[in-house]
Parts: sequence; C-alpha cells; structure tokens
Amino acid sequence: MGHEILIVDDEPDIRLLIEGILADEGYETRLAGDSDSAIAAFRERRPALVVLDVWLQGSRLDGLGILNVLHKEEPSVPVIMISGHGTIETAVAALQHGAYDFIEKPFQADRLLVVVRRALEASRLARENAELRLRAGSGTVLEGRSAAIVAVRNQIDRVAPTGSRVLISGAAGTGKEVAARMIHASSRRAEGPFIALNCATLAPGRFEEELFGIEGSDDGAGGRTGVLERAHGGTLLLDEVSDMPLETQGKIVRALQDQTFERLGGARRVKVDVRVLATTNRDLQAEIGLGRFREDLYYRLAVVPLRIPSLRERREDIPELARMFLDRAAENAGLPMRELSGDAIAALQSYEWPGNVRELRNLMERLLIMMPGNSTDPIRADMLPSTVGDGAPALLKFDSDEDVMSLPLREARDLFETQYLQAQLLRFGGNISRTAGFVGMERSALHRKLKQLGVTSEDRNAG
Repeated sequence: MGHEILIVDDEPDIRLLIEGILADEGYETRLAGDSDSAIAAFRERRPALVVLDVWLQGSRLDGLGILNVLHKEEPSVPVIMISGHGTIETAVAALQHGAYDFIEKPFQADRLLVVVRRALEASRLARENAELRLRAGSGTVLEGRSAAIVAVRNQIDRVAPTGSRVLISGAAGTGKEVAARMIHASSRRAEGPFIALNCATLAPGRFEEELFGIEGSDDGAGGRTGVLERAHGGTLLLDEVSDMPLETQGKIVRALQDQTFERLGGARRVKVDVRVLATTNRDLQAEIGLGRFREDLYYRLAVVPLRIPSLRERREDIPELARMFLDRAAENAGLPMRELSGDAIAALQSYEWPGNVRELRNLMERLLIMMPGNSTDPIRADMLPSTVGDGAPALLKFDSDEDVMSLPLREARDLFETQYLQAQLLRFGGNISRTAGFVGMERSALHRKLKQLGVTSEDRNAG
C-alpha cells in the first residue's frame, strides 16, 4: 500500500492536478477544499503527508491556521505548504509554524515529487528513531520521583564527571544500562562513543574477539576492531559482566590496569583511553566465593558501586511510569492515549514486578494495543492479566457473594474500611506514612483505626 497524502486546496483544478501527479507515482490521495473538511479528513485517518494551500477562499481558517491545528494534534505528520501568492514572509511564517517545506505555484511536477519524497523519508527516519528509543526503554533517564530513585540520580550526578569505574548492580529490567548511559551523558566523555557489550548473550568462544578485535594483515585485510578500541575516547559498558568467562576476566584485568591490550593474532599492544562501566544482576561477592568471578577484576570494576532499586522498592513511581509508557506506546503506534483507572493503578502498585520496569513498559504497550472497548474507556483492574490482577488488593476483588445488604450499617462500613485500608497498605508496601498521606488521615489516627479494625502487621507488610 502506498503512502496516503491529503491534498488541501480551494481550487478543484489544482487538487486534481496534484492528485494526478502523485497518483502516477503510486501515492494514494484524499482531497479537501476548506479548513473544516481538511481537519475532519485528518482526524478521520492520519495521512502520511499533507499538501496544503496557504490561501483558501471562503474557508473558516487559512492554510497557516490549519497548519497550527494539524501540528498541535500530530506534529510528526509533515506538511508541505503551496501558494500562488507566495512571499518570503509567507514562506518563513509557514516554516516557523512547523511546515516541512514551501513551494510556490506554478510548480514543476518534478519539484513537488522531490519535496514529497524528502518529507516522507524524514518522517520515516524520525519514526524509526522514536521506535529505537522506545525499545531501549526510557532513553537516558531513570524516571521517577521516589526517594530511592532520586538518591540514585544524585549518585550518578556525583560520579559521572569523575571518570571512575562504576559497578551498577540490580535485578533484570531495573534500568542498569539506562544508568550507565546517564553516567556517560554527564561525563567529560559525553561527546565520545558509548559502546555496550552484552556478556550474557555472547558465546564464550567469542568474548576475546569482541573485546580485543582481530589483527589484520598489513593491507588491512582480515582485521576486525574490538569494542575496547571502538570505545576509545568514550565509555565501554560490560553488561552483565558476571557472565564473562574466567579466562577472559584475567585478560581484561591487565587491559583495565594498563589501558593497553593485544588484538587476537597480534603482537603489539594497542593503547586506548576508555572508561569502563559494568552491570550485574548477581551478587559478585558470592560469585567470587564460588570461584566464578575474579576478585581482582571485581575491585577494579567496583571503584564506585551503584545499586538500582527494584520496582517493588519504589511502588510510588508506578503510576507515573505506567502513564509515561502508555503515552510513548500510543505515540509510537499512532493510537489514542488511554487512561488508567484508580483500581488499575492500585493493582499495578500491588504486583511484585519480577521483570521490573521492563515488564511494566511491555505490559503498558500490550494493554494499549490489545485492550477491547472504546479508546475513551479507561483501563480497569479487571482488564489486567491474571498474573497482575491476582495480586491486587482484596478490595479490588470484592466478593460479590458477600451479602453486604444484610449487614447493619456499622458492620458494612467496618468491612469496607478494613478492605480499603488493607488495599492501600498493600499498595504502599506497608508504609504507614505514605498510606496516611494518600487516604487523608493523620499518621496517629490511621494507627488507631488499624488497631480498631484489627488489621495486623502481616496485612501492613503484605507488599
């Protein structure tokens, strides 16, 4: 299927001329003669590109007015402005308002097609970059406002400019590579390369080839540059370093110490200037005790240790992260944004998240794409996968067989308050202060209420 282009011009002959030029090149087109029909067509189905006349006789909005509306609703769709009364001021105004380019009438067909192709290519590249950023997680920032993640960002700010090696630990999916990229971006090497070597996915026999490269012949044939050399002047990340073979660990110790190494098959030492960061989801001290990791390598890598908290240690960040991932997924997929209901947020905050931030991001993307119902309906707790919903607070799975209507008002109220407060305690990991703040009670009053209702310490620490 070809790209669909929306053509907006008040002159039927011009619309048909442009349609014929584009159709001959395989593009699909839709036509509009005024602002109302143009905006309606744009909202009905997003085109790949818009060709828009500046002067629209008898139209509620002129071309620049339409451009403002389209750009606010979907800035990623390129707009090419055309005009038979063009001036330099008009062209500048169009570009300042977000148009991709400006073409003056009468125009040559070849000129129009060149600009169309360039605009579509620029849009494609921008979209691919956005997809790559989405796949990479949250880019180069550890998002969240919890005390735990703020403390990590503060540590990064302090260590980044120093040039010291940093060992970043944490469970899978917590954002260890994101932390490494933040360190690089805030360092004096920010303009240099950032090279990551994933030790967990690399075959044991290929480690040294990837690290050190292969010596080529005098004419350069057969050689290959390793990551240490490619990272010269920048940062090398050894991702999940505990998976590196012991033999390779011994060789990289010297490379870290001397900042020199030999390529495979070579006899001369290559000098590099590289800052090395490492990540691990294992306890390296325990790995040393088991003989699976070299102690001398550990102390060279762990000049500054940095631990990334798991998602269940910062549950208060979950609502913000979930909405952010939904927003990014909607933008990437070209779908309307959907809201999360209060019960869905409570269920997300109560789940243990073994896959951490990565699991949350993937779930939000899946929910946005696969959720049934109207796009304006919020995502509710009962729409979540059973793995998440099963861990939801009891209040969210209220027993419909409970004959509440047969209870006296006080007993029914106590039942609701008990389940409500149990749910909120679970949501905030048993933290009394945060629960009190959310439900709007003084901390001491909440303690008294919990005691009155018989909510136990097990209920408080269930998260």
